[in-house]
Amino acid sequence: MARRIATSRRQLQRCFDEHGEASFRRCLVQIRLRRAAELLVETSLPVREVAARVGYSQPAQFTKAFVRAYAVTPSCYRTGRAEPAPPPPGPASVC
Repeated sequence: MARRIATSRRQLQRCFDEHGEASFRRCLVQIRLRRAAELLVETSLPVREVAARVGYSQPAQFTKAFVRAYAVTPSCYRTGRAEPAPPPPGPASVC
């Protein structure tokens, strides 16, 4: 993202933190998890591959973040929902 607007990553984070309602990191996690939810419902990719595609190098970290946001594991989310839902309201859903 920083490259697209011709700035450094750190400068983008500072600007975001000054003007946003949430931290850059928190918004990034939320965006990744929304995309992961879409991939879980729309594809048959293994959870490990979904984690990698949204930027998690460790599937366990992805699962922990996903459970924190959606209150179910990625596998249960895939089998229990017809369409992706946004993360529950709270501090992580301000983006």
